[in-house]
Amino acid sequence: MSKFRILFFTAIISAVSLSCSIVPNILGTPEPTSTVIPTTTSLPPQPIIPGASNPDEPVFISGDIPYTSPFFLDTIEQPFVLLEDQSGFIQRDREFVFPLEGQILGPVEVHEDESLTYQLSLPAVPQGTFVDLDNDAADDTGVQVFAVAYWSNIWGGPFLEEREGKGWSTAYTSTLVDPANNDEITGGTLVVWSPDKEQSFPTGFGDDGLLFTEDDPTAPIPAGYNLVDINKEPFVVYKEPQPKITLNEGVVEVNDFSEMSYEEAFKKMFDKASKEYPFTDEKSIKWDELYEQYFPIFQQADTAEEFYSALREFSYEIPDGHVNVSLNPDVFFEQQGGSFGMVLEELSNKDVIVAEIIPGSPAAKAGLKAGAQIITWNDQPVSQRIDQVAPYFGPFSTNHTTRVEQVNYLTRVAPDTSITITYKNPGESEEIEKTIESTVEYESLFKTIPDFNRDELSLPVEGYILDDSGLGYVQISTFSDDYNMMASLWDHYIQGLIDQEVPGLIIDMRANGGGSTSLVLDFIGYFFDEEIELYESYYYNVKNGNFESSERPAKIVPGPAHYEGEIAVLVSPNCVSACEGFSYALQNTGRAIVIGNYPSAGAFGDVGRGQYSLPDEINMQYPTGRPLSPSGELIIEGSGVIPDITVPVTKESVLGDSDSILNAAVEALLEKIN
Repeated sequence: MSKFRILFFTAIISAVSLSCSIVPNILGTPEPTSTVIPTTTSLPPQPIIPGASNPDEPVFISGDIPYTSPFFLDTIEQPFVLLEDQSGFIQRDREFVFPLEGQILGPVEVHEDESLTYQLSLPAVPQGTFVDLDNDAADDTGVQVFAVAYWSNIWGGPFLEEREGKGWSTAYTSTLVDPANNDEITGGTLVVWSPDKEQSFPTGFGDDGLLFTEDDPTAPIPAGYNLVDINKEPFVVYKEPQPKITLNEGVVEVNDFSEMSYEEAFKKMFDKASKEYPFTDEKSIKWDELYEQYFPIFQQADTAEEFYSALREFSYEIPDGHVNVSLNPDVFFEQQGGSFGMVLEELSNKDVIVAEIIPGSPAAKAGLKAGAQIITWNDQPVSQRIDQVAPYFGPFSTNHTTRVEQVNYLTRVAPDTSITITYKNPGESEEIEKTIESTVEYESLFKTIPDFNRDELSLPVEGYILDDSGLGYVQISTFSDDYNMMASLWDHYIQGLIDQEVPGLIIDMRANGGGSTSLVLDFIGYFFDEEIELYESYYYNVKNGNFESSERPAKIVPGPAHYEGEIAVLVSPNCVSACEGFSYALQNTGRAIVIGNYPSAGAFGDVGRGQYSLPDEINMQYPTGRPLSPSGELIIEGSGVIPDITVPVTKESVLGDSDSILNAAVEALLEKIN
């Protein structure tokens, strides 16, 4: 039993997480807040190649890449570090593309303990962008300015391309940035190359407190490579042949309160999360009242179980599918480790039927059959009893998602719990009353979680041509797998659809729990021939107490290939977060019709900045990003992506062999095509 519970813990955590991961380098550059320095890309005539006569000349950089974000390991396929040209930051240009000829890559090693280190050899003469930073109004050659930044290859060859990132890195980089001040660089280490000793470089931030603006004080900088520590003023310029530079995790670093008392940890978490939570008004959350109610409970908590239970109860007060607490398998076992071996489904007419019976289970022994209608549950009408269920892995952002999960968790009880039910087997008119006792059983629960129903060898993107209709079908089961593999698969399938002139495509998103928003936008680009702004995320600014634009709108950018056929997208409450962004983009632009029994989950707040580490190895998360359309309207959160065609849940669709939602999509697309 103990071994099974450990395996269950490991599996369930990955399956029920409604989190969305992010690309490691969070790129964002604001509009200029002050006059910035002009750049030039021309190489100087006959540059001096320093180093041979200076034993301290930097030639090789190495270091650690520390991380606390639970999403980071999702993105370490084909990782590398880049000698990143900082001209994007110097110009405050979000569209700055890192020049291919200037990209110097270094290997990243992932060790057995999942720690990361990197190495980066410096070229004799870097091919970055020259910037004149001496503020003397004269036209000088200037210097090249770099940071060391972590990246992960997604598209194309080994080098960084435009789809993978632009601007400048704000996470996992040698610099420090301030997310509350337009991602301005405020500290860290820069690598500066000067072609000769006649160039100058800033020695401080100047009166405006901003780097690389016209009021920066400057001083001559030595020829060759220089390391510039901008944590102190004046800046420290030094040379070291093989420096070690630890990269900074940045804004996605987990808020670590794990060494505090229960009372103090809750207080710190509450203070931060209640301010940064982006949907307070829409969800009518009364934070002051919640604090008065729950703080005494945390003051009295003496054990890990009491602290964990208090956190779970507190999380239920916030109806948001992105608010969750890590699983304690012992508590789950004690409270809901038992069941009866049946999977239930509520039909559109509100009947509740048995969708599946686990052989040899208490339900099977009691004589229940697939298709049986449940009439009462412990002497209450079953629908009324469902209303009272608090799904263990809640909360949820929408009523329809809550209801589906209430049905799933009606059967979850403590082991050795007896219930009395009234049911009617299919084809029979007589109602039968039976008392059955739960046993330790998880199979029926796993059948309600999509990840447990996937073949272990299945790919995250799979597609084929439907024989009867000639339409294309692609299932995307996640946006949080090997990004490079997913990108290659997507490119392969879309190009195949184009080459074969397939007139319509069905994209199945019903079991997609989310992942990388950047990958979503890249995928969508294959369906458009023009750039479209979708939404922008707003985050709480601790300096002024307001939610402010990230200055990084989510945009559709046309991809390298363009599929022009008709599209249908299949959704369900298991389509969460980034999955919903994908579905919303295609529906909102009129590019696709959406089909499903229910809307998607309606959980769309960004969670990258809302991770908390608490005592007893408990983790918790809250969303922090507020997604608004270009017209200022909140999107997806609390409603989900609503189907254009709602397919009713019937006994035939639950028990039959055909897929009613897929059938509806085929019919709808053929009608549009013909």
